[in-house]
Amino acid sequence: MRNIKRKLINLLFLVSLFTVAVFNISCSDSTSPETGQGQLKLSMVDAPAGYDQVNIVVTRVEVHKSIADSNSGWFVINNNSATYDLLTLRNGASVVLGNSSLDAGSYSQLRLIIGSGSNVVVNGVTFPLEIPSGDQTGIKLNHSFVIQSGVTYELMLDFDAAHSIVLTGNGQYKLKPVIRLVPTKISGTISGKINPASAAGYVYAISGTDTIITLAEPISGSFMLMALLQKTYDVEIFSANPAYNDTTITNVAVVAQQNIDLGTINLSVK
Repeated sequence: MRNIKRKLINLLFLVSLFTVAVFNISCSDSTSPETGQGQLKLSMVDAPAGYDQVNIVVTRVEVHKSIADSNSGWFVINNNSATYDLLTLRNGASVVLGNSSLDAGSYSQLRLIIGSGSNVVVNGVTFPLEIPSGDQTGIKLNHSFVIQSGVTYELMLDFDAAHSIVLTGNGQYKLKPVIRLVPTKISGTISGKINPASAAGYVYAISGTDTIITLAEPISGSFMLMALLQKTYDVEIFSANPAYNDTTITNVAVVAQQNIDLGTINLSVK
């Protein structure tokens, strides 16, 4: 009788251990995917180009989850069609392309779906801007990022219009996008003011093979170089007035999420 009781106690103990193990496995499986939602804020800026306007019609903005295949797993963060003149998005000006809640997890791509009506204005004349597959597969941008629950991930899309537009042999303008994607948390800006304003021309931030460009405002002479990764740059300032010399400011250290103000930069007379 004593042996039977002992066997029953051992059996009940094993059953209880099995039950606890199953419960723990079940709980682990239910919480293994990251849960909750975070926020993605996508803004756009642009470098100058030799056109009057570059108008892009964006009808939808989407992001792609890493675990999904290429056809599924796309999530819309902006479904409002709008037209953006890229050349107005410089020297501190930007536009929000999307600001939306997303499930926490890893994402691998963004894409801009382009509608009809995009164009480029050259010397006052408007030309249609062809964007191959823009209204179907869209402009796809590879960028891996993680959305964390309760956290906003801010991303800057730097559109280089000057290098993105190609004039073909038959006089047609095509868009072959040259775009940088820079997380806000690891980038900063450089600003300043050129004196005299009449000499305000192009301003470059150069670090190794990386070159970011803006065009100083012709009335005020002010400029801001945006979406700069945290490192050291040489800032080259080119005069728009042949009576003044160009100048270079070396070793400008950019700090993440900060603006480095170079103050007033006086150009010398030749």
